[in-house]
Amino acid sequence: MAIGELKIMTGSANPELASEICNHLGCELTPCLTDTFSDGEIRVEIGSNVRGADVFVVQPTCAPVNFHLMELCIILDALKRASVGRVTAVVPYYGYARQDRKVAPRAPISAKLVSDFLTVAGIDRLVTVDLHAGQIQGFFNLPVDNLYAAPALLDYLRQYDENLVIVSPDAGGVERARAYAKRLGAGLAIIDKRRDAPNQAKAMNVIGDVKGKTAIVLDDMIDTAGTICAGAEVLMENGAKEVMACATHPVLSGPAVERLEKSSYSKVIVTNSIPLGEKAKQSSKIQVMSLASLLGKAIHNIHTESSVSVLFV
Repeated sequence: MAIGELKIMTGSANPELASEICNHLGCELTPCLTDTFSDGEIRVEIGSNVRGADVFVVQPTCAPVNFHLMELCIILDALKRASVGRVTAVVPYYGYARQDRKVAPRAPISAKLVSDFLTVAGIDRLVTVDLHAGQIQGFFNLPVDNLYAAPALLDYLRQYDENLVIVSPDAGGVERARAYAKRLGAGLAIIDKRRDAPNQAKAMNVIGDVKGKTAIVLDDMIDTAGTICAGAEVLMENGAKEVMACATHPVLSGPAVERLEKSSYSKVIVTNSIPLGEKAKQSSKIQVMSLASLLGKAIHNIHTESSVSVLFV
């Protein structure tokens, strides 16, 4: 089947990122009205012809998560009913990813439920960045491109090439930290922690040498920042010269920004997978790296039926 014209569309979650992607691709955003009725129901109307087109909808499912997820599904339904040729959901931040398996009796697997929503709504493909759990790709019976934010973040981190150590905030993130450490020629350390309840964790000690070094705590997301800030204190107690945080998704809910401001971190490097709130924008510590180039290349390669694997590092 011939591939139709490339079109980029966005909901209300992160229109700035979608505009940046269009700048990289040399195209314009396809108009899409997203509004609400007086009772809060979401209203969507596609503003131009998409019949047979190859459409990419940029919409992270960030806060308010339920609203943006529903908005994405309604946009997908509108496209399907407008006889779109192929539709790819570009979801840089995949919400509900932390509930990817049953951890207790009578608990849901919400990440699977979200995959069902998107599939029924009509996607042909999913593009995402740094999934919280890689196995979520298996919840879809369609192509999933789980890109890594490493190209955007490594460019910034390479300026700190002396006495550098990459720190995983828990055992689950060791593989990610090792990959960054290998590319930067840096050391590797792990924070041993004990989690008492959701969004609460107590860092205990450090496995590895951080004394006199610049420690970069690497994670896929920063939510309430409790875990990552506790890690900073432990690293400083173990003799780290400087501590920085690096994460793909700046969820930054609740008291996260205040905690980061009061923490020992000199800098917090994140991407624009999620738009920053007003408090975060005013923070002197938070620096944002753009994913527009990475996502633009992925969209171009998918549209032209080229290899996407060249983007994986």
